[in-house]
Amino acid sequence: MKGFKDFILRGNLIELAVAFIIGAAFATLVKAFTDVIVELLAKAGGAPSFDEWTPFGMSTVGPFLTALVAFLLMAFIVYFFIVKPYELAKAKFVKSEEEDEAPNADTVLLTEIRDALLRGRA
Repeated sequence: MKGFKDFILRGNLIELAVAFIIGAAFATLVKAFTDVIVELLAKAGGAPSFDEWTPFGMSTVGPFLTALVAFLLMAFIVYFFIVKPYELAKAKFVKSEEEDEAPNADTVLLTEIRDALLRGRA
């Protein structure tokens, strides 16, 4: 029973549950945004749904193509509206933090002088 208690109270389970809930809500948001894009495409150039298309009598090709288009739209949206801005922000903030942590030239020079003096005494 102690092992189960340790497992529940470890914290990873709570973090995983929160990540799952946020991920599900985010998936709903991306799907809704994709539906808006699909609707705009439908108004601009006709319905982009291949569900009724049955080449060679194969009824599964049309729904597959519709799902493929929806997937590519979602991937496009996630990449250009989430991944790229995140990478740009991360590069900006990580770079500034690294610059703050790097010692300035005076500190480096003084450290070298100190080390040379210590070597000279030994």
